[in-house]
Amino acid sequence: MRAAEVGAQVILLAKNVDGVYDSDPNVNPDAKMFTSITYNDFILKDLKAMDTTAIILCKENSIPICVFALAQRGSIKRVVCGEMMGTMIE
Repeated sequence: MRAAEVGAQVILLAKNVDGVYDSDPNVNPDAKMFTSITYNDFILKDLKAMDTTAIILCKENSIPICVFALAQRGSIKRVVCGEMMGTMIE
């Protein structure tokens, strides 16, 4: 909600994994990472990278979400400078 209030163009979501997966990659070694996914597909697949209410608010306000790994050296700078990393939810 705050992102919409301040007119954010994107939400950067730094996680302990490098993107959004179809299942928990820490539990399932065969988990598949999405490089991009729609808000609707995220909800339909019942993915757990973030709260469903937050996804709906982002969808309603057309705010994309970039999910990436915080632990990768320089990841924040790389994402801010426009490098595509992780998963883009749009």
